[in-house]
Formats: sequence, structure tokens, C-alpha cells
Amino acid sequence: MESQSEVTLQSVFKSFSGGKAEMSNKEFLKINKDCGLIDKKYTSTDIDINFAKVKNKASKNITFQEFESALQLAAQKKGIDYTAIVEKVLSSSGPVFIGTKAEYNKFHDDKSLYTGVYAKGGPTNVDAGNGQISDISQLCDRTSADVRGTKKK
Repeated sequence: MESQSEVTLQSVFKSFSGGKAEMSNKEFLKINKDCGLIDKKYTSTDIDINFAKVKNKASKNITFQEFESALQLAAQKKGIDYTAIVEKVLSSSGPVFIGTKAEYNKFHDDKSLYTGVYAKGGPTNVDAGNGQISDISQLCDRTSADVRGTKKK
């Protein structure tokens, strides 16, 4: 992101909206979470309500001017000055992306503990000639049978 002296509200808006001119409700919620605006006075429900208040009724997204209006509503709800909200948003270094890493599971990750067909690999159509099966025809019986599936003698 840009240096602190060059950071504007517009640049923060663009970084959270992915460079688009409009921001979705999901992105608006993320900017509020990442900037630390959510507390007991200003909850995610309030964020949704403010988003619905400022957006154009025909649109699903908000523009930058509507974003500023939503921040003003947030300042009113929190009972603080609008400039304090803007300072918190400007201090953001952009969206914070957190991924989930699975914990170690010995039965999944340690292949020496695999049992049954998972350990041996099971038959495949490339096993022909390796001493396991001579060809694919040995895997299924294709001799004729009646309608019920019983073999004719």
C-alpha cells in the first residue's frame, strides 16, 4: 500500500473493494472489522442497517460517496466524531487475509498407517501383466445371464 502521508480514504476504499468503484456489503463489513470499528455500540447488525440506508435502492453495492455517508452513520451510532472514524480507517494497511491451516492428523497424514485397499492401492486397469491380474476381463464376469442376473448353466 502507499505511504502513510499518501493514504486517502479513496485509496482505502479501493483496496477493500478490490479496485472497483463500488463496494459490496461483504466488503463493507470487512473494512469495519479490519479497522476495529465493531464494538458493543456498533455491531455487524448496525453495519448491515447502515449499508441498506445509504445504498441506492436499485443497486446492491455502494459508491465512495455512499461509503462516506455510511461512515458518518457509524460515527453517530458510536457517539464519536467522524474524523476519529476516518483516522481509524486511514490507519488500516488494507484488507487482512487469514487462511485456515489444517492440524496434523496421524491417520490422514502418515501413509504408513494406511490399511486395506488404501495401503495396497487396489486393482487398477494397468495391473495387467504385473502378476496381479492378467487383463481387465478378470475384474468382472461378463458371461450371459437372464433378466434377474442369474447365470445360465
